Amino acid sequence: MFMLIIHVIAIVLALTISQQHRLIAASIVIPVNKHTDIVKPLYTALAHFNTSSYLYYSHQNDVPSSLPQNLLILDLDAPFIWHYSYPPQESCDSCPYPVTCEESSCTDLRTTFSYQSLSPSTPCPPSTNSSLYEGYSNCEVCPVNIINPVRPVTGSCDQVIITHYEIMFPLTNGEVYITYLTAGSAHPWNTDRFPAKVFGVIALSSSPYALPAYLRDPVRKVTALCLPSSLSAPGALFLGAGPYYLPPPRSHVDVRSFLSYVNLRKHPIFFGYFIGVEAIVIKNRSISVPENVTAKISTLDPYTTLRTDVYNGVVRRFLKVTKRIPRAKAVQPFGVCFNVSSGGNGTKVSGVKVANIDLMLEGGKKWSISTANSMKQVTDDVACLAVVDGGPMSEHAIVVGAYQLEDNFLVFDLENGRFGFSSSLLRRQTSCSSFK
Repeated sequence: MFMLIIHVIAIVLALTISQQHRLIAASIVIPVNKHTDIVKPLYTALAHFNTSSYLYYSHQNDVPSSLPQNLLILDLDAPFIWHYSYPPQESCDSCPYPVTCEESSCTDLRTTFSYQSLSPSTPCPPSTNSSLYEGYSNCEVCPVNIINPVRPVTGSCDQVIITHYEIMFPLTNGEVYITYLTAGSAHPWNTDRFPAKVFGVIALSSSPYALPAYLRDPVRKVTALCLPSSLSAPGALFLGAGPYYLPPPRSHVDVRSFLSYVNLRKHPIFFGYFIGVEAIVIKNRSISVPENVTAKISTLDPYTTLRTDVYNGVVRRFLKVTKRIPRAKAVQPFGVCFNVSSGGNGTKVSGVKVANIDLMLEGGKKWSISTANSMKQVTDDVACLAVVDGGPMSEHAIVVGAYQLEDNFLVFDLENGRFGFSSSLLRRQTSCSSFK
């Protein structure tokens, strides 16, 4: 009898462990492409308009699969997902389950979780019940004004209709994951504001209307991001807690083993991700930063932006440790550039290397920004420090931009309120483009 009880317990434990393993292993993997825009490089996720759609509702079964692939911008700050409808339509009749103006989600997305709450200085008018879409009377749909994240300075505004969507993802464990979310559908007017084939925004922020908020078991509320440095090979966006295995010949390596973790800081207004920075260190010399300063993580800012007081300290120290490299005329938007030709004969120096710029975080954790992420080759003969002066009144003292994120594995863990980072994967002879 005793042995029978032990046998039953063993079976229950085995089933429990198997179930836990299944839950942990289930993730969604979406390819991420670097897309060179006229204004700045963008990082976009691939979306197919067919039944295997990543971010489009599965009701669009009648849309031909021969339509071109389209891209959605990755945005760590956006309050909600939205995209242009395709093909063009005169009304939103084909959108499933429109949200009416009387629903609480309509009020939320117009006020607390609106684009305008993040950028109150923008010229977009307040959202009203007046829809630009024909065929609807007041309050049958919920129109919300949104701001184009690619060129927000120009005041590029659009209107979306808030809609309930059903979306479907393939999981890494072979299953199919279906969830329902509230997002915006826009008429494809003025799509020239976006680069070619870019049709909307994936919101990856902490907002309750961003994509991570709709994840549930077996997919955990964890987002992992690996931005590629190459235009020809994609990186990866993971939804779920991992594991995140590198492909052969390193397929036994879980990238989580490379990570350090710090707490995420909450911001009273913004839905993006912030971490505390205690100091910036360049070649064993600490550059003081204001007390309790936070750094924002951004996929839309092309380069790290520092408030002028922080910028000046970084530049002074960087110039001291690079004094043997001849200076070159600055190339906008950068303030410090170097001549990396050899002997005046135009030959490019192979593998120019500078000291790491280390962000010292809480608990003694260190995020190292190495040469590949700190120096930008702008011509054959000129390389610049890829850091921008944000001005003395910059809203954030430190914004870690997309160039500094390339080939770094990042984890935004909303369940545990923490941020994981690897520093450059190039130091481990791999990159974000290694994921297949």
